[in-house]
Amino acid sequence: MKTINIVILDSSEDFLSELKSYFDADSAFNVCGVSANGNVGISFINQFKPDVVILNLVLSGTDGFGVMDYIRQNKLPSNVIVVSNFGDDKMVNSAIARGAKYYFVKPVSAENIAQRIGDILNERAPAYNVSAEVRDKRRVASLDEKISNIFISIGIPPHIKGYQYLREGIKMAIENPSIINNVTKELYPNIGKKFDTSASKVERAIRHAIEVAWNRGRVDAINAIFGVRVYIGSERPTNSEFIALVADKLILEDLI
Repeated sequence: MKTINIVILDSSEDFLSELKSYFDADSAFNVCGVSANGNVGISFINQFKPDVVILNLVLSGTDGFGVMDYIRQNKLPSNVIVVSNFGDDKMVNSAIARGAKYYFVKPVSAENIAQRIGDILNERAPAYNVSAEVRDKRRVASLDEKISNIFISIGIPPHIKGYQYLREGIKMAIENPSIINNVTKELYPNIGKKFDTSASKVERAIRHAIEVAWNRGRVDAINAIFGVRVYIGSERPTNSEFIALVADKLILEDLI
């Protein structure tokens, strides 16, 4: 198996050290260089042509956007994964427009980043080498990514419990749309069983996650995501309404 070459660029020395230690311990990866400086990062990218560049938007010298612009303008083969302290939808959209394959908001574990690297690189494999099992795993990974991008855009932070519960609820609603009509007796208990918690705690955590998004004033972002003016001002969807909206959007996208 080909070794995956990576360059890591981040303004936090602790985070750089954490990622380098993790990837150095895995023989599947080779860390070509780490730096908090975008100019140094560009020199690493030119020298090593890494498969993946993990970068923060905040860097000394050339910032993360500048590094992505350089990669794109020079048609370099590196896949970019952004790990940022900011989940602002303008930042996310800007990064994606510049070619970022994925956008993480800190805190995020090195293990999660490694998993996403695998998903990104495997997407480049020829279709005839992909088993049905692998295709199913990719579909789940792609769905997780789409849901995560929606959450980032509307301001649901990944560190709160409701984030995971909401994502699981949306996936259940996509697999079985009728479950949305029975959230109290079926959806919440099923999520609780998976995460070893009670249905009532699941309901409260999901409600809190939606409240966080609305308190951050991301109403325009959610209206933009769903393509219509769904909610205005302080008006907020119920748990089941929100799950149904996201699930319906993703089902329709899959059909198009």
